[in-house]
Amino acid sequence: MIVLIMEFGTDVIMISIDGNDIRFGNSNQGIYTTTIEGLRLDYKGVCKEFPDLIENANWKDEAIKRFKAHIKLLKTEDEKAKYIVEDLQRYGYIFKYKQRAGFRPQKII
Repeated sequence: MIVLIMEFGTDVIMISIDGNDIRFGNSNQGIYTTTIEGLRLDYKGVCKEFPDLIENANWKDEAIKRFKAHIKLLKTEDEKAKYIVEDLQRYGYIFKYKQRAGFRPQKII
């Protein structure tokens, strides 16, 4: 299990990776975490990533399916963590800590 801690503005974002199960939470929600289905996805951001979904009425469901399929292709939790960090950093998220299997968090410089 890997936990990633990131900052986005004044929010602290926590992403938990346990095999193919990825959960997201932020400082506004307390300890509440959710899967990708529980996130509010931005239509413009999804269409920027997947231009073929512009005219699709089920754009959110299709984007979630594609995310899950891509995550399943990645073999290790480290690969999944690297993919998520690189993807979110493009949108202004700042990667701060990585915690592996309950050990102390490692500060990312």
